[in-house]
Amino acid sequence: MTDTELKQRTETFTLRIMKLADALPKTKSGHAIGAQIVHGGASVGANHRASCRARSKAEFIAKIGVVEEAADECGFWLELIAEGGLRPAPKVSAFLQEASELTATMAASRISAGRNRRTGTDCRLPIANCRINSVQSPSLT
Repeated sequence: MTDTELKQRTETFTLRIMKLADALPKTKSGHAIGAQIVHGGASVGANHRASCRARSKAEFIAKIGVVEEAADECGFWLELIAEGGLRPAPKVSAFLQEASELTATMAASRISAGRNRRTGTDCRLPIANCRINSVQSPSLT
């Protein structure tokens, strides 16, 4: 996966999470979980973007770690949405899969960057040069 594709993927994940939150029932639990998952989903996209502009190897590793945690947290909220009957499980399964894949991708990147930092090689691999001036928003129709 290229850097541009990963940046687009995290942005799309954020946008899809926002739409899912809007589709939750207008109950106390729906509002509470909706707020939490929007916060986590937005953190995935925003912190990945920030990692692309890291000023140091340590900052890159820290930001990728935040993305990993946010994606994993989204997985938790998605499980609650499905298990709590707030949305049908089949509607949530693709979100869970994407959260799991993003968590694994960011964990691998963090581990690799930490190892590269210790050996003195470029820690920004495999997410190197992910700076992008503008990205077209995907169609969510």
